[in-house]
Amino acid sequence: MLVGLMSDVLAGWNAMDPEAAEGAILPCCGSSAWAVGMVGRRPLGSLDEVLAASDEVWARVGREGWMEAFLSHPRIGQKKAVATERSLAWSAGEQGRAMAEVDAREALADGNRRYEARFAGVVPLFIVCATGKSAGEMLGILEQRMLNDDATEWAEAGEQQRQITRLRLRKWLGEA
Repeated sequence: MLVGLMSDVLAGWNAMDPEAAEGAILPCCGSSAWAVGMVGRRPLGSLDEVLAASDEVWARVGREGWMEAFLSHPRIGQKKAVATERSLAWSAGEQGRAMAEVDAREALADGNRRYEARFAGVVPLFIVCATGKSAGEMLGILEQRMLNDDATEWAEAGEQQRQITRLRLRKWLGEA
């Protein structure tokens, strides 16, 4: 654990003006409403406080905030998204294991297309906490989630985003 780094990052973030603080934390989630909510919870003194605040803010962000966060991700296997450079770098690292195989990229691209056709108007793209997962594991998860009804899939995508945000907060604070 890099306690000094976390303390420095968190102390610096707590001291920033609101706009700068929003910009600094936004790559962890991709939702402007979430970033504003997190800034409103300052000062936060520890990783545990940051994670708890994140979960609480995420639960209250609402549909528009969730959609903004979802759309900040590149599709699994792709590099384009409406995201910050830091967020894109984190996505590449999170998807790295699965994207090592050309066949896997093609299968996931096909899966993404089928998912988007199935859940058009509900969830804009397949969101999964990809860290440590192989392409086969992600394809299995995608196939299983294709069986969800719309409400279940919306909740699952939100939970996956919550998990991704927690991982990124740890990275941001030097914990991962």
